[in-house]
Parts: sequence; structure tokens; C-alpha cells
Amino acid sequence: MFGGAFDPPHRAHVALAAAAVRQLRLDVLYVFPTGDAWHKVRALTAAADRLAMARLAFAEVAGAVVDDRELRRSGPTYSVDTLRELHAQHPQAELHLLMGEDQAAGFDRWHAWQDIAALAVLCVAKRGKADSTGIAQLRALPGVRVEPLQLPRMPDSASDIRNRLTAGQDITKLVHPSVASYIAFHNLYQSA
Repeated sequence: MFGGAFDPPHRAHVALAAAAVRQLRLDVLYVFPTGDAWHKVRALTAAADRLAMARLAFAEVAGAVVDDRELRRSGPTYSVDTLRELHAQHPQAELHLLMGEDQAAGFDRWHAWQDIAALAVLCVAKRGKADSTGIAQLRALPGVRVEPLQLPRMPDSASDIRNRLTAGQDITKLVHPSVASYIAFHNLYQSA
């Protein structure tokens, strides 16, 4: 499972998905654009646009399936609910939850984190040779299984991409060309 706002999805998101499929030998990687993100202070771009961009961005990742169930869910979206649904769908499967180092550092503040840890191996994008502070913090939590994923350093961030677009700057090296075209065609993230 790989969830996120994907507002917009960028090359680091896609690199993490591809690395997870390859390094963990995943049969399927479910990608979930989040619905009502309880932890976000800003309004997200329309769900239909984020879903379309995610489908474009992850189209070339073998085994990736972009799933809209979190977008259809009413109320706040929690990873634990989606993991419970996946466990019910695939009761014999070992579930993995992908996250970046930044998310790992605050995992103990996630809704029902202990249940998440019981349901899935936490797979963290590791950048560099040593364990990050986030990975070390996860390893210290009781019942948490951690699997570091090797990934080259990619400082891409969705907020940086949105800021660049608002300023009229180029983003072609940060997102898949089809995502850049979608953003341009739909005038997303443009200044007033």
C-alpha cells in the first residue's frame, strides 16, 4: 500500500513505488490517493484531478494499481481502515505500507498506529547508508516491523512543485510528462 495526497504525484513518488515493487518482490502495489486528509491544513486539489494524475504517474510501474476507495470514503481517511480492507481482501498476503523518512519520524502520531504495525511491514524510503532518525524511531516502537528501501536522494516535494507552478516555473524534470501535460491542460496550481 502506498497512500498519499499525490498533489501532484512526482518522480520521487514513482521511484519509491518502483523500488518497492522490485526490492520487495511485490505482486501488487495499491496506490491510494487520500480522500479527506485529516492531517492536512490546506485544501487538496479536487479528488478527480489527483486520481487522474496518479493514474498517469504510476502507469509505467509494473504491478501498480491506482485505487480510488479512499476518495470514495466519507469522513476522514485513515491508513488503518484501508489496510483492514486490504487484509480482508487478501487474508493470506503479507501487507507492506510504503512511506518516506519524513512520515516514519512521526508514525507514532498516526491514527491507530499500533493496529497499522500489526497489519503491515513498514517500508521506509532510505536515502543513504545509515538509518535515518525516522527509521531509528520506528525500530524503537513496540511491535513495529521495518523494511528499509534503498532509493537515490531525490529532494522532490509536491509543495515545491505547486510553488514552482504558481511562480510560472518549469516542472518538467520533477513530474512525468503526462502529469505535466494534465496540470497544464487543467490549469492546476496556477496563481490567480
